[in-house]
Amino acid sequence: MLIAAFNEAKVIGGTIDAVLTTTYPNDIEVVVVDDGSNDDTAAIVAAAAAADPRVRLLRQPNRGKAAALARGLAAVNHEIVVTLDADTRFRTDTIAHLVEPFADPKVAAVSGHARVGNLGSFIARCQALEYISGFNLDRRAYHLVNCITVVPGAVSALRKSAVIEAGGFSTDTLAEDTDLTLSLQRLGRSVVYAPRALAWTEAPESLRGLARQRFRWAFGTLQCLWKHKDMVFHPRYRAIGLVGLPNVWFFQIFLVAFTPILDLVFLASFLLGASQMLIIYFFLFLLMDLASAVAACLIEREPLRWAWLSIPMRFIYRPILGWVVWRSLYKALQGAWVRWGKADRTAAFNYLPQLREVHGED
Repeated sequence: MLIAAFNEAKVIGGTIDAVLTTTYPNDIEVVVVDDGSNDDTAAIVAAAAAADPRVRLLRQPNRGKAAALARGLAAVNHEIVVTLDADTRFRTDTIAHLVEPFADPKVAAVSGHARVGNLGSFIARCQALEYISGFNLDRRAYHLVNCITVVPGAVSALRKSAVIEAGGFSTDTLAEDTDLTLSLQRLGRSVVYAPRALAWTEAPESLRGLARQRFRWAFGTLQCLWKHKDMVFHPRYRAIGLVGLPNVWFFQIFLVAFTPILDLVFLASFLLGASQMLIIYFFLFLLMDLASAVAACLIEREPLRWAWLSIPMRFIYRPILGWVVWRSLYKALQGAWVRWGKADRTAAFNYLPQLREVHGED
């Protein structure tokens, strides 16, 4: 197992404890790369290593997450490498579900199923709904046509030899997980989805924290799209080139950027006495959002009341994401470089239904 950590003292101990309780029957090692932390991260990991020989601590000056992952990958002794973020909690069976698909030698990477583990604010609850109605539904669909565009660093597993063949963890983008996934897809390697490999991650609780995180994500995605632009609509790359990457451009960039603007047009038209048909169209869009959220809640067995968040999300949450994309585009056109930065941690995990049946498959 591989964890890159920078100033993660609030959460790293709980993350290590969770993975050490795994029911996975084979031997595991937990390699934590401390990327120049200036808090107690290294001390906490060192204490865990002293208490359990399966834990190893590597330290390096601050060079960024991708460099830390590259250092850790070189140090692990196993061919199958499970990656997780320092703020992520695994179920006891998560590792087993991540590793299972590698029985097929063609599989190079496996994406797990991430959820939000803290619901302490409106912003965090919006992200909880976004994860199940957006990210995870998308990944299910992409899996069906073999065009997964990102194996998330929060919960994934990689075949070490395939990662090395693809060039390893590149440091030239902020989205090293997306970059690596596309590099594996470029080689024609199989990238699959394991919906039973569940993990809970800490989401930003504030507008500021959300904007900072999503700016890094959007900027990194734009970097990856530009780096792999030759794959778009190229028949050589099959589904990833014809379906996956065009969908990223349309749904993660274009639609996110322009939907809030269109909503403003609808609102202005309503105030200026627009035709009744235009208003009907707008409410149909709201109903589509609600229906998608209801379907996601039913699939994920989450409370249906979550679906109602889709309505205020359209007017509060999505404009933030739209602004983030426009800012990322502006910075990218300027040729600016963006540091990965550090997310604020609270360790406020208050939604970890680990003992509950999920998907009816446990």
